[in-house]
Amino acid sequence: MAEHTHTPMGTDRSLPAEGTVRTSKPPVTGIRSPHEAMGHGGHAGMSMTAMVTDMRRRFLVAAVFSLPILLWSPIGRDVLGFEVDAPFGLRDDILQLMLSLPVVFWSSWIFFDGAVRALRARTLDMMVLVAVAVGAGWLYSVGVTLTGGGEVFYEAASVLAAFVLLGHWFEMRARGGANEAIRTLLNLAPAMAIVLRDGEPVEIPTAEVAVGDLLLVRPGGKVAVDGVVEEGESELDESMVTGESLPVHKAPGDEVIGATLNTTGALRVRATKVGAETALAQIVKLVQEAQNSKAPGQRLADRAAFWLVLVALIGGTGTFVVWYALAGRSVDEAILFAITVVVITCPDALGLATPTAIMVGTGLGAQRGVLFKNAMALETSARIDTVVMDKTGTLTKGEPEVTDVIAEGIDALDLLALTAAVERESQHPLAQAIVVEADGRGAPVLLVEGFESVPGHGALATVDGHRVVVGNRRLMEREGIDLGVLAARRQQLAEGGRTAVVVAVDGRAAGLVAMADAPRETAAAAVAALRELDIEVVMLTGDNEATARRIAGLLGVDSVIAEVLPGDKAAKIAELQTAGRKVAMVGDGVNDAPALAQANIGIAIGAGTDVAIETADIVLMRSDPLDVAVALRIGRGTLRKMRQNLGWAIGYNTIALPIAAGVFEPAFGLVLRPEIAALSMSGSSLLVAVNAIMLKRLRLPMRR
Repeated sequence: MAEHTHTPMGTDRSLPAEGTVRTSKPPVTGIRSPHEAMGHGGHAGMSMTAMVTDMRRRFLVAAVFSLPILLWSPIGRDVLGFEVDAPFGLRDDILQLMLSLPVVFWSSWIFFDGAVRALRARTLDMMVLVAVAVGAGWLYSVGVTLTGGGEVFYEAASVLAAFVLLGHWFEMRARGGANEAIRTLLNLAPAMAIVLRDGEPVEIPTAEVAVGDLLLVRPGGKVAVDGVVEEGESELDESMVTGESLPVHKAPGDEVIGATLNTTGALRVRATKVGAETALAQIVKLVQEAQNSKAPGQRLADRAAFWLVLVALIGGTGTFVVWYALAGRSVDEAILFAITVVVITCPDALGLATPTAIMVGTGLGAQRGVLFKNAMALETSARIDTVVMDKTGTLTKGEPEVTDVIAEGIDALDLLALTAAVERESQHPLAQAIVVEADGRGAPVLLVEGFESVPGHGALATVDGHRVVVGNRRLMEREGIDLGVLAARRQQLAEGGRTAVVVAVDGRAAGLVAMADAPRETAAAAVAALRELDIEVVMLTGDNEATARRIAGLLGVDSVIAEVLPGDKAAKIAELQTAGRKVAMVGDGVNDAPALAQANIGIAIGAGTDVAIETADIVLMRSDPLDVAVALRIGRGTLRKMRQNLGWAIGYNTIALPIAAGVFEPAFGLVLRPEIAALSMSGSSLLVAVNAIMLKRLRLPMRR
């Protein structure tokens, strides 16, 4: 069973300082990097945008000073043919020392700071490696310079720092791109709101709106905060928050979501949730939590990175000893090999392999209204092979609809008009379904007299001069009405999972009106999309077998578990798990909560109860069952990218380490300088980040 670290959507949660969602126009920079602990020491507390800017500046300083250092180095003199004397009569190494100071003490300071932080935390990361490589090369060179001169490595230390900073700059820009979903959400909330004070509209900052304020939302304007419509009707575009593409009709009593767009009529909305309690704030919070959480694969990568750093440090030391003490090479040659080993083995790509994929995956889900509560949910969803769906409210609308109107000796529209006339006086859900059907068919509205409700059986009334009885078989028996040929037809409808209401006119059975819970528009497409993923779909319901089979037949579901008591749903999930299945449970009600918790992954329909949403690992904001396939496809795509990145990172280090150590130098003359090693390492990290961003091109199921 999967671990569940659930965060209720309906609870009050304060957002972190940098990521706070305010209802006034939020800054784009308010996004933390989930990789601060990975190795960007000195950037703690910075926003991603500030980190990118700072890294760019450090790189530019390192690049500007590295160029003259390189020109007055042996590479510049011997390889590039640079023959200009150092100014002021200085020795080349002294000039290089002076030019290296800004590179080491400002541009590279984040490496030293990060290394100190890591060592204080009793861990090893790539900052330790870069700090050792830059520091060792520079300190050795300073010692040589101060003792009279000789071969130095100022150009190796400075160019190494420049390339590593360049790699981090590109990597942060790539990671920042992965945060586009959060940035988009943060910028949805309107900066100002119109509040009615003493009947007069007053424009105030949205951050100052309080619970209970009455807001005026004009056509074309955005709803400032969550609330309830008190006056007016309109169509609201909720796509920016829920992912739902079609406008949603709103009338008095309906709830509205902050940051959604009002398209047609004017609305007066009573504020119910503000600030961090709004749906938008909760969504951003969930996405941020998911991006900052660690998947099992990432924890493995973190442990591997720790040991890789240890191997690099030991390997660098061993390389120096072997070349100097055993192979008889000079100190500067041995140091050159040692520094190259340390640099090229930096586990930056390994540390980036899973976080970047997780960031892109959770952001991609948010754009479709699929919210992963944590990285474990994202990774576990990739391994699901069985999806269990609750019927009512998940695969079906949870509301009865008329499926058949059967008339005997009377016109069907007339029968529906008489029936609807009686049912207009009733509050029963079945009665309302009949009224909706009659209005939809254009049936005339008839005058009703002498209405009488018979609880549990039906209702009677005089309609347009006719005595009309609408109800079940027992009511007909009480009224002495023989069903005749309609009895067999009623039985057939019941066996097909429909509820049939008998209608009698003037003492004679005149027809049947059959009703059933109708499937959601995308339910069949959802089942088909899951089958394309080779996932078995199981429908779980407390309804009778006939009703369950009817819905299953309409949707193409083969496996049905019917007549299950609410308390037994979790046990049915456990039975599937015992058989070796990886199970996702999809539900929306209080009685689904135990099953959601039992499943490897719990998926809650967004329109469901707070209990179901709290218990689930994934929330579908659009209440669209098709998004179940979207969630699982994103999970699989994310896990695939994680594996690709990990494979590349491990393969790169496996190949690069012996080359850097000079293993092939005696036979092939193959030698890597620290500068080339730094470029290779940075390129590897960038490749991992770009590969993760390619996840955005994942093909997802769309409404047909």
